[in-house]
Amino acid sequence: MSVRFLVEAPESGGSVTVFECNVPAAAKMPAPHSHDGFEETIYGLEGVSTFTIDGETTEIGPGDAVCVMRGAIHGFENRGSVAAKFLAVISPGLFGPAYFREVGEVLAASAGGPPDRAAIGDVMRRHGLTPAQPVAT
Repeated sequence: MSVRFLVEAPESGGSVTVFECNVPAAAKMPAPHSHDGFEETIYGLEGVSTFTIDGETTEIGPGDAVCVMRGAIHGFENRGSVAAKFLAVISPGLFGPAYFREVGEVLAASAGGPPDRAAIGDVMRRHGLTPAQPVAT
């Protein structure tokens, strides 16, 4: 997955953060989570991303949009055979590039093995994301 920030919080007076997210074919990420401090609006640009929000599945293709409300547990994946791209608008702009840099550092430290889930959870919480509890089976 790659992310390109278009508007960072300081550029908007803290009102929004806006970024493009490129999701490779057959990719599932991020870990299901919620956030209590901001809403996240997703607008489809290319391909199809499948979002699961509070247990409901929504496909977001070009021109489609969904708002992930505060507290909603969500995650997304690309179930297709081509890459997908969407625009994410975070309001207020409490989330930014530092999150992705820190997650990247944790992933790099795993040297191709399974990432340290506790370290990922720490990064998530530091940036206003609450990891979802695993579903009991």
